[in-house]
Amino acid sequence: MAVSPTRPAASTERLSDRELRAWRGMLRVHAALTRALDADLEAEHGLPLSSYEVLLHLAAADGQRMRMSDLAQAVALSRSGLTRLVDRMEREGQLARASCPSDARGSYAMLTDGGRDKLAAASLTHLSGVRMRFLDHLSDAEQDALGDCWQRVAPNVGAPGPSCSA
Repeated sequence: MAVSPTRPAASTERLSDRELRAWRGMLRVHAALTRALDADLEAEHGLPLSSYEVLLHLAAADGQRMRMSDLAQAVALSRSGLTRLVDRMEREGQLARASCPSDARGSYAMLTDGGRDKLAAASLTHLSGVRMRFLDHLSDAEQDALGDCWQRVAPNVGAPGPSCSA
């Protein structure tokens, strides 16, 4: 992990101008991209970005199905939030539920033909938006560097922070 040589990793000092620029920039860009990509998918396909992400994960999963708990984690939703989303997507014919034979409490979400069709149509819009709004603004070297940065940061995101006890 790359840590500033003048400051320990868990410093409680104010963020420097450089740190603020990096942190706030990531937050602003993520929020703006998410809003724009969501609006694109809604306008063209009547599909929210969160539903697109569910379809994408199911399409890539073994057997095009995932346990609900794993799917919730993959799309960064609470279990209750995913349940509401899956309920709506099931009503729209994009996925179906099945019980888990090895765990009576668990269930699977499975991609349907309607979900595959919706994903195929929406993917063109989404990928075009990702390229136009994000990737086209970065060189290949910058994309590589950014990918390396996310790979370094991601494993530490769920790590516990410093203790607040005295």
